[in-house]
Amino acid sequence: MPDSSDTHGGREGVDIGRLVGSERVLQVLKELAERPDGISLDELSRSVGSAKPTVHRALTSLRRAGFARQDRHGHYALGDEFIRLAFAHHEQRPEHVTIRPRLVALAERFGETAHYAVLDGRFVVYRAKVDPPSGAVRLTSLVGGRNPAHSTAVGKLMLAGRLPDSAAVRAWVDQAPLARPTPRTLVGARSLHRELVAVRAQGYAVDDQENEPYVTCLAVPVRDPAGTEIVGAVSVSALAYRTPLETLVAAVEEIRELAGLRPRLPGFPGQPGLPSRETA
Repeated sequence: MPDSSDTHGGREGVDIGRLVGSERVLQVLKELAERPDGISLDELSRSVGSAKPTVHRALTSLRRAGFARQDRHGHYALGDEFIRLAFAHHEQRPEHVTIRPRLVALAERFGETAHYAVLDGRFVVYRAKVDPPSGAVRLTSLVGGRNPAHSTAVGKLMLAGRLPDSAAVRAWVDQAPLARPTPRTLVGARSLHRELVAVRAQGYAVDDQENEPYVTCLAVPVRDPAGTEIVGAVSVSALAYRTPLETLVAAVEEIRELAGLRPRLPGFPGQPGLPSRETA
């Protein structure tokens, strides 16, 4: 019979039952975050694949902490305390304080949406977003939202620093099938490698309707204080009919300047020639 000194995932002194219970609570919390209109206990039980009594215990814990609430119809949703903590944390994050004013400047200048994103495994996570001050049509991206790295300009920019040669790209592609959000998405190792070579040569990355139809994007790198490592990317995402990709490419130096980024530095080794893009 195991005691509290059992290990789980290499971590000593962690009680397995408590760990599993905690993970279930977090799973319920994540499911609530996906259901802004609320969800019933029956639906929640099916979604997380656990028995109703187990899910109800998790909900009870979350409600005690103010992280979940129940409406008069019996549906559960995120609680006000969780939302308060999330927004307070977001407001105090360094990128919100330092990056957001730059995104505001970009959104005002181009009349399009500006993002700041970081790489998280095979996905990008949007840490900050500023919509244009006017315009009836806006993008559906969300702070905290994720997209495949290979189909986005911000993702390709950061992958170019992580996957330096064709062997690295091939190994990365072989780990899991690449999603193809649009017919333009690059999903082959060969075509993705050629794209990353171009990104390193030009010092910026583009998304030509590869992640979402009719949306183009140009991204420039954000480096660490020493200027040696790319830690994120700032981008301008535009509706193609309103701001064609060619317009963004022609304004890349202005985008760098408005984003408060230093002139292009070594770190993306220059490579001769820009290979043509393929979608295979």
